[in-house]
Amino acid sequence: MPARHQRHHPRNKKTTQTRPDGPQTRVSGGDFSDKLHAYFDLHAHALFSSLGRLVDSPYTSIMTITVLAIAISLASGFYIVVANLQQLAGNLEASNQISLFLRDDISDANARKFAASIKRNPSVQEVKLITKSEAMEEFQTYSGFGEAVKSLGKNPLPNVVQVLPENALEDRQELENLLNTFKKAFEVDFAQMDMDWVRRLQSFMELARRGGIMLSLLLGVAVLFVTGNTIRLELHNRREEVVIAKLVGATNSFIQRPFLYSGFWIGFFSGVAAWFIVAVMMLILKRPIEELSGLYEGDFHLLFLSYSETLVLLFISSLLGVLGSWAVLSYQLQQLKPE
Repeated sequence: MPARHQRHHPRNKKTTQTRPDGPQTRVSGGDFSDKLHAYFDLHAHALFSSLGRLVDSPYTSIMTITVLAIAISLASGFYIVVANLQQLAGNLEASNQISLFLRDDISDANARKFAASIKRNPSVQEVKLITKSEAMEEFQTYSGFGEAVKSLGKNPLPNVVQVLPENALEDRQELENLLNTFKKAFEVDFAQMDMDWVRRLQSFMELARRGGIMLSLLLGVAVLFVTGNTIRLELHNRREEVVIAKLVGATNSFIQRPFLYSGFWIGFFSGVAAWFIVAVMMLILKRPIEELSGLYEGDFHLLFLSYSETLVLLFISSLLGVLGSWAVLSYQLQQLKPE
C-alpha cells in the first residue's frame, strides 16, 4: 500500500506541473503589451524620421509647403469673406423694414394702439411710430421747404408705423405673408417694403456660399495633386531602398508608412502657414474697414477664424496631405516590383 502510494505520487506531481494556467496567461498578456509597444515605436520612428527628411531638404520642402499654403489660404480666406458678408447682412437687416402709412382719419391715440398690437406679433422684432407732428418736424428740418409747408395750414403727412420683422433675411415667404397681413388691416392705407432688395441680397449671399464651396473643392483637389506629386518624386528618389525592402519581405503598408507621415507633415505645415497668411491679410485690412464702418456710423468688426475653425483647418489640410500621399503610393507600389 505505501509502495503504491509512492508510485502514484510522482504521477500526480507531474500532472500538476503540466497545467500552469497562471504562467500562460501572464505570457500571453506580455506578448500583447510588447506588440503594442513595438507598434507605437514603429509609428513614432516613421513620424519623426519623415520629419527629418523634410528638414534635410529645406528648399524643396519650403517650396512645396508655400504653394500648398497659398492654395489653402485662398479657400480659408474666401470662407472668412463669406462669414463677414453674412455678419454685414445681419447688420443691414435693420434697414429692411416695413413702412405702414395709416389713413388720414386715424388719430395719434389710435395709431399708438395699432402700433402696440403689432408689437405683440411674434414675427415682429421692433415697432416705431412716427406721428404726423413728428414727421412734419423732420420734414421741415431736412427738406428745406419748411416755410412752404407752413403756408399749407394743414399737415398733409400721415402717421407712419415702421416695423422691423424678425429674421427678415432668412425666410422671404414669411416676410411676404407678414406684409400681406398688414395690408389687410383697417388702419393701413398703404404698406411698403423693398422686396427686390431682399431678393437681391439673399441671391448674392447664396451665390457667395456656393462659390466658396466650389473654390474650396477645386483648391482641395489641387492640394491632393501637389502633395501626391511630391510624394511620387520622393518615392522615385528612394526607389532602391524600397526595392530592397520588398526583397526582404516588407509589405506595402510597412513601406508606405513613412511616406504617409511625410504627407501628413506637408499638409500640417501648409495649414499652419495658410493660417498665418490669412491672419496677416486680416490685420492689414482690419483698420481701414473698421474706419470705413465708423464713417457710416456702423459697428462692423472683422471676423476671423475661431479656435475650433483653426483646428478644422489644420485637420483638413493634414488629411488632404495624407490622402494625396496614399493615392499615389497605392498605385506606385503596385507597379514597383523587384526584378
